[in-house]
Amino acid sequence: MKSLIEISKNILTDCMGLKADETLLVITDTLKYEIGKALYEAGLELGCESLLMSMQVRSVSGEEPPEAVANAMLAADVIVCPTEESLTHTNAKIQAVKNGARVGTMPGITEEMFTKGAITADFKEVERRTLELTQMLTAANEAVIIKDNFTMRLNLQDRKGVPSTGVYKNQGSSGNLPSGEAYIAPQEDGCDGEILIDGSMVGVGTLTSPLHVTVKNGVLQTITGSGSEKLDILFAKPENSIVAELGIGTNEKAILCGNTLEDEKVYGTVHIAFGTNTSFGGKNKADCHMDGIILNPTLYLDNKKIIEKGEFVY
Repeated sequence: MKSLIEISKNILTDCMGLKADETLLVITDTLKYEIGKALYEAGLELGCESLLMSMQVRSVSGEEPPEAVANAMLAADVIVCPTEESLTHTNAKIQAVKNGARVGTMPGITEEMFTKGAITADFKEVERRTLELTQMLTAANEAVIIKDNFTMRLNLQDRKGVPSTGVYKNQGSSGNLPSGEAYIAPQEDGCDGEILIDGSMVGVGTLTSPLHVTVKNGVLQTITGSGSEKLDILFAKPENSIVAELGIGTNEKAILCGNTLEDEKVYGTVHIAFGTNTSFGGKNKADCHMDGIILNPTLYLDNKKIIEKGEFVY
């Protein structure tokens, strides 16, 4: 098996396109320090200016990093973030991308995930399918998710799909590592219906029984089922309850494991999220960004069936 440093070198070159004359900033925390250190040392071996910043674990996904970290992000060419909680939807990441940085976020990454599963995918194929589905999301006015006897409708008008291919070689490009999803911010008041989340849920992990979700005018009304008592943050303030995202998993190597970083990339799944969506075309800034994965869904974009019970059919 390859060492963490060898795997890190592959990620930095194949996914991030790191060059020797660039500055690499690795942002990690006390729980993911060993992975962060491996990426930092890989950067040194690749001959770049490699920097490592470790912070305390954030209390929730979407919480801003310390000001010193945010400031350092503005001066880096490539930023990789192996952290316990996600920095993907933070203002710090948004500003770094606007400044031209290439950013790969790795929320919840484990050493096991670092060596198998989604990270071993053929990213040329992942990129192809992700870009294809992103175009479909951009062109669609409405998405309909059907799971068992439940249906949810999402208004996608005037919103653009976003590709997360796992390849971020262009200035100002960003996404998760590993990756493989096409996603979009629905209109904040444009989601209605009921759905079952039965794969995993941020704050709960892998689900042994489904969570039943009810949404009206874009706002979460109820979420019930085993583990729902761990999701009080969704009702802590109005912004936290907004449906923020619809995503489609495109990575055939991804394995459902209870970690959203990998779970939301599982091929043929869809996910919805609540909370912040300002980093990908939405208008809602909340205290969190909480994803729930739906297994074997049926998905329509306008009147075209895209997924039927977990299988791509377009």
